[in-house]
Amino acid sequence: MAHAHHKIDSHTVDFKVPPVVLELGQRFVDAGHELSLVGGPVRDLFLGRVSPDLDFTTDATPDQTVALIKKWADNFWEIGRAFGTIGMRKAGFQIEITTYRAEAYDPDSRKPVVAFGSSLTDDLLRRDFTINAMALKLPSMELVDPFGGVRDLHASILATPGAPEASFSDDPLRMMRAARFAAQLGVTVHDDVRDAMTRMADRIKIISAERVRDELVKLICGARPRTGIDILVDTGLAEHVLPEVSALRLESDEHHRHKDVYQHSLQVMDQAAELETNADGPVPAPDFVLRFAALMHDVGKPATRRFEPGGAVSFRHHDMVGAKLTSKRMKALRFDNDTTKAVARLVELHMRFYGYGDAGWSDSAVRRYVTDAGPLLERLHRLTRSDVTTRNQRKAERLAFAYDDLESRIAALREQESLDAVRPDLDGARIMELLGLKPGPVVGRAYKFLLNERMEHGPLPTEEAEARLLRWWAEQPESAPSGPGAEASPAVVEPSPVEESK
Repeated sequence: MAHAHHKIDSHTVDFKVPPVVLELGQRFVDAGHELSLVGGPVRDLFLGRVSPDLDFTTDATPDQTVALIKKWADNFWEIGRAFGTIGMRKAGFQIEITTYRAEAYDPDSRKPVVAFGSSLTDDLLRRDFTINAMALKLPSMELVDPFGGVRDLHASILATPGAPEASFSDDPLRMMRAARFAAQLGVTVHDDVRDAMTRMADRIKIISAERVRDELVKLICGARPRTGIDILVDTGLAEHVLPEVSALRLESDEHHRHKDVYQHSLQVMDQAAELETNADGPVPAPDFVLRFAALMHDVGKPATRRFEPGGAVSFRHHDMVGAKLTSKRMKALRFDNDTTKAVARLVELHMRFYGYGDAGWSDSAVRRYVTDAGPLLERLHRLTRSDVTTRNQRKAERLAFAYDDLESRIAALREQESLDAVRPDLDGARIMELLGLKPGPVVGRAYKFLLNERMEHGPLPTEEAEARLLRWWAEQPESAPSGPGAEASPAVVEPSPVEESK
């Protein structure tokens, strides 16, 4: 393969190379070494952007690199030394310098077997895709592009420097990265690459859940997440990393017409992303929680699909089933608890709005909707609005109108009271004082009663709340004598499940 070496002409390509890059290159050349900016940062220069993370490659060993940068860098670290990488910060940039590699990955392990190389071209051959296998020699600004990265970038094609099988054998996570780059950059995955991904999909199983998760998050947060998910599903990778999404491709049934749940889910994800806000709004883009909840919102449907008499199809409780499946999948992918709970909660709540337009809700029901959504309310608004993909214009307008109405009801109630933290009108200390109780489950029941009153009737004057609590207390079976310090009577303690079943 002909090696492409070009001196970059600043007139033909407007490369905004940060001064720190040229300065670092000069240090290495003065010491008799090669240094090149490599990979993503070079690709980004062609796309007209500068990354805050800069990757370099060199013929210098890690020891030689440390000697050259330790007085120059603001600070440095050697955490990746075993892989030939020295990290540092300088002038606000995060920099990694890696010794040329000729390493391969052990096919049966996740761990790379490192062997340092002496050739820049050999190092580039080991990289994942041609658009990431370009280097800019420093400080001369000579472009080294032996595998046609510039050509593929202009053509928006994602191809591998060598055989795709070799690239994916080195690191099977690169199959996920192919789908991620398609989502982020809008590139088309080359047929050879796609075929290799399809044949080798099960190799993704040797990759750690954490690495798979990180690629998935980048994919979902990309400019075209639908494209990336489609690639994962079409190649069979999703069978291993997101099987619930693959399962959405329900077999079409001639007699029972229903929309394709998979395509619907992708459209809902697209529509949810369009409703994200700028950085100052309530849901700044890109929002992983909203997008992933939109993708997963109907994953409970395959398990709950029933064909009813008369040809109707029902998916009863698919929201609850879907929330459990989503939570289980996110735990398997090692997502943190907060993210997992947020996404699963949105999946669980996504059907709550339906029926509002038909029946209308009491103020109490609106309060419950807000309270149950909690901090996820703004995302739930967007998810619910996005979950309308009907081609029936009148139906879509009716649903949009109903949701507008619900949002204005919420705003009106918010003006009357703070809905963000609905609490009973009396706190635990006052409940115990009034009923003469010590801490225990009975206080919890009294608190729950008052919370329910608050939901149903809105804020109450203190005297009214106290009167209602005392009335409730008087109706409890053999209520305890009230008065400060009185013990809870055994008759009022929560009955055990066994007692209740008698």
